[in-house]
Amino acid sequence: MSIRTNILLRVYLAFGLILLFAGAVVFQLCRVQFVQGKKWKAMSVKLSTRYETVEAARGNIISVDGSLLATSVPEYELHMDMIAGGIADDDVFYGKVDSLALKLSQLYPDKTEKEYSRMLRNGRHDSARYLLIRRKVTYQELKLIRKFPLFNLGKYRGGLIVVEQNKRILPFKSLAARTIGYKNENVSNAVGLEGAFAKYINGENGKRLVERIAGGAWIPVNDEDDEVSPKEGADIISTIDVNYQDVAQSALKKQLIASQADYGCVVLMEVATGEIRAIANFTRTKDGDYQEKYNYAISNAADPGSTFKLASYMTMFDQHKIDTNSTVDAENGRYDMYYKGKVLKTFRDAEEGNYVMTAKKAFEESSNVAVVKFVSSHYGDNPREFTDNLRNNLHLNDKLDLQIKGEAQPLVKDPSARSWSKLTLPQMAYGYEMKIAPLQMLTLYNGVANNGKMVAPIFVREIQRMGNTIEQFQARVINPKMCSDETLGKMKSMLEGVVLEGTGKNVIKNNLYSVAGKTGTAQIANGSSGYGVNKTYQASFCGYFPANHPKYSMIVVINHPTQGAYLAALVAGPVFRQIADRVYVNDMGINQATATHFVGNTTMPVVKKGNMQALHQVYSKLNIKALYASNNPAAGGVDTTNGIAFQETEYKSRTVPSVIGMDLSDALYALGNAGYKVTVRGSGAVTTQSVTGGSLIPKGSKITIELQ
Repeated sequence: MSIRTNILLRVYLAFGLILLFAGAVVFQLCRVQFVQGKKWKAMSVKLSTRYETVEAARGNIISVDGSLLATSVPEYELHMDMIAGGIADDDVFYGKVDSLALKLSQLYPDKTEKEYSRMLRNGRHDSARYLLIRRKVTYQELKLIRKFPLFNLGKYRGGLIVVEQNKRILPFKSLAARTIGYKNENVSNAVGLEGAFAKYINGENGKRLVERIAGGAWIPVNDEDDEVSPKEGADIISTIDVNYQDVAQSALKKQLIASQADYGCVVLMEVATGEIRAIANFTRTKDGDYQEKYNYAISNAADPGSTFKLASYMTMFDQHKIDTNSTVDAENGRYDMYYKGKVLKTFRDAEEGNYVMTAKKAFEESSNVAVVKFVSSHYGDNPREFTDNLRNNLHLNDKLDLQIKGEAQPLVKDPSARSWSKLTLPQMAYGYEMKIAPLQMLTLYNGVANNGKMVAPIFVREIQRMGNTIEQFQARVINPKMCSDETLGKMKSMLEGVVLEGTGKNVIKNNLYSVAGKTGTAQIANGSSGYGVNKTYQASFCGYFPANHPKYSMIVVINHPTQGAYLAALVAGPVFRQIADRVYVNDMGINQATATHFVGNTTMPVVKKGNMQALHQVYSKLNIKALYASNNPAAGGVDTTNGIAFQETEYKSRTVPSVIGMDLSDALYALGNAGYKVTVRGSGAVTTQSVTGGSLIPKGSKITIELQ
């Protein structure tokens, strides 16, 4: 073969290979374009767009009197697309940018007009698609901003991008803050009602489509078809009364400051229902102030001290060991207990002067010596008979299974305990060598007030969605009958005697209503140092009122008072008295003496469109005649010399009430009672409502009200 032929063959072969490679490339392009096109397109979209979660507005927490304890309000983050369609023309943008800067500087003076203008112009120069304008913008501010130059061109044309977020607020700020709790994504343990009822409050999150732009930022795609709206959470109707809560916190904090105590707590409970009306917990901070940091009422199990004597005497009465007139020698408040010829321990009363006394008198005077001698003499050979009643009938070793987490495990020993000793039984008699939280102790006293029916406290009575009840809660009955009626009668008499003749008479006794309860001054162990070094005391008072027809039970605990007195009657007693006084005055359901002399008014008082049924009840209790003003203006003036006139606002059934001009609580009351779900924006008085008053819409519909 010639050289020429060889060269030609190589050229043809090379050309063939080139054609084959080109054909392969074309084939692969066609395969990618037509066969795998959908796959790669989907991947491209996935890399540049995604769905992000839109957090649902959390449900409200509402007090038993209808006040908002916690709610979610919208808060906005504003960005700007500097190349949006409506401002793409430089003449449009630069013609209005300084006017926009002026408006922003007037609303937010933290930047000058020039600084805002420079920020906006730099963003334009960089073709920014997601320029941050402002964080934490309120709804009222957003309404103004939408009217600013450029932004008033329209939802998408002016470049304004609004990212809505939900902000949780407590309208009453620190009131019941620890009980209300909070939601913290980084903490697994549930806190308060917010945590315990999260599955109801949280609602269902939605989603929205976002796209990635230059710089890696993700911005919303304004396509409503690609959005799934979040579902708002349900509302929690708590048992807290904001008025009583305010009184409880104020009284507790006042005493803590006066006593310079380490911490304290108060719980007010309704006897029959077990509903908690107020709960306050304060801890002294480093700067000497007091704040709610820890729920001592449910979590702090400690030696209860003399308030536990109720359980000791109740057990002895019910087992017929002693009677109210059984006597004991209190030995002037000092009793040496011997074992094998040696003094095992010396028991002391808080004050001297107690000698031979009846069981009733010993209880009223809170004699430690008396109860130690009673319990030791009757249960020394069989201590389990005593502890079994405490654990099985009074359930003092059992948790209450509360609706909120954090309850301490109580500890009431029995003889099988490894730490049981010769001193355990006598020390248990007056509230030592055990661990009981304040709310657990209050539950025992509440059972006495409730005629022997022991119920577990509750913090939430109802769950509502769109104004409709989806779940209700009632107190769990722990023991329908803690003791015999005979024992119950004796204990009630002795508890009332503490206030009338015993340790509580100088502080808690009053002439308006009767109180029954027990003081408790417990010495607290200082870690490994025990009880003997740097004595620390805990003062408490637990009881109920009115004693003849109990409506409320309450416990007050103040730990380590360092200024003034340390005895319970003088430290915890004033707090109990102050709260009970205010509750008695404000609760028209408690039998009270009614006023009989009133001077008639001569001008029409301002009556809000609120709860007229409650107003009628007030008038009835105060013996005030309610005069009804005529709807006819021609009727002339109303003679109010013998009563108070008011105009009752009537709403037609199945129509939306008009709430313009009302404050938030009245507006929520009117719309809530009519069966509508309310969304709130702003604060102050209602200026607009999304559905006009008198409109016919189904119950459960959502109505937005704006306040200014």
